[in-house]
Amino acid sequence: MFRWFFIVFQCFQALSMVEEETRRYRPTKNYLEYLPSMNTSMFETEIMKAEFERLNARLPMDMLSMKRYELPHPPAGKMTDISAWTECVDNSMAQLEHQSTRIANLELMAEFGCESWRQYINILLQLLNQAQKQLQELKKQIQEVNWHRKAAQSAAGEKLQNLEASWVGLVSKNYEIERACAEFEKEIHMMRKEKESRLSEVNPEVPDIEMEATTTSD
Repeated sequence: MFRWFFIVFQCFQALSMVEEETRRYRPTKNYLEYLPSMNTSMFETEIMKAEFERLNARLPMDMLSMKRYELPHPPAGKMTDISAWTECVDNSMAQLEHQSTRIANLELMAEFGCESWRQYINILLQLLNQAQKQLQELKKQIQEVNWHRKAAQSAAGEKLQNLEASWVGLVSKNYEIERACAEFEKEIHMMRKEKESRLSEVNPEVPDIEMEATTTSD
């Protein structure tokens, strides 16, 4: 009964927290409108429903009944009633039988309980050993996966480094080639310019003839 009361208390506490959050948070749009409405009574049992009704009605919780452990005598008006005394005697006999059953259970537990607990502990130890073996196997598999991943990443890193070095070398060579080409073009331009200046000094008419020949060829 206390367990059900604790579950009901947790449910009400969760609902109160949700209501408090909804009071503080006012969204402009219902982002859950595509979901169906929540059915809070789907998993409620009859006991839970009765407990919810009691809480809604603000009624006190029923106390633990100790009536079956009592041995009341007949009321004052039935002290001479044989049926009332018979009912009291039957109740006392039931109480005595219940107590004798409890004593028998305690004696059986004292005699065989230790062996039962030993067997239960052995079963728990077997389950623990199996769980530990499974855990070790999982750890081994995880370690193997980590090793394979580390090896693959190391190989990929080395390959990337080689590719990067190759790329840097190719870029450097391209830069050197471009620089050499620029220097050659510069030297060729200077040589042509020097040649033209020399030709103009030797024969000033040669450039005009060359220009005419160039025009004619075009």
